[in-house]
Amino acid sequence: MKITLKPVGDIADEIMGELRDRVNGVFHCPVEIGVGFNDLAYAYNSERKQYLSSKLIASLKALEREKDEKVVGIADVDLYASGLNFVFGEADIASGIAIVSLCRLRQEYYGLPPNKNLFLERATKEIVHELGHTFGLGHCSNAKCIMHFSNSLADTDWKEVNFCNKCCPKLA
Repeated sequence: MKITLKPVGDIADEIMGELRDRVNGVFHCPVEIGVGFNDLAYAYNSERKQYLSSKLIASLKALEREKDEKVVGIADVDLYASGLNFVFGEADIASGIAIVSLCRLRQEYYGLPPNKNLFLERATKEIVHELGHTFGLGHCSNAKCIMHFSNSLADTDWKEVNFCNKCCPKLA
């Protein structure tokens, strides 16, 4: 198995490299940075001033990938899904493809000073969470488990980057 992180839009190489290393530290398998895409205009909803996550996932599905490869698109735009005000990320379980937004994970989004370590920790948690879905895991009732649903940034900050004792065995 291999995990590939693909930039969706303009994402700094330094950020992609740091996220690759952190995801590798959780899954202990090859994690690569692949080629993504830059045209996001088709997914933009001008009324909401957000991007529809399912359209970006569809574009990631269209890119070549290996049989046992999990793909996570990394975007720095505000995402939403039907029926929700926003999403930190979304996964398509059947295809093994997910998208994560960095936008609302930054302190600056809330008018606060930047905190790079906190930002990278949040981004790693959201990537690991969405990857959990691509392995078939649902949401977990354990608030500390990475598979706990994040309804807010406080939920993301509270949970750990690891899978709980109930979810971990299901990854096999």
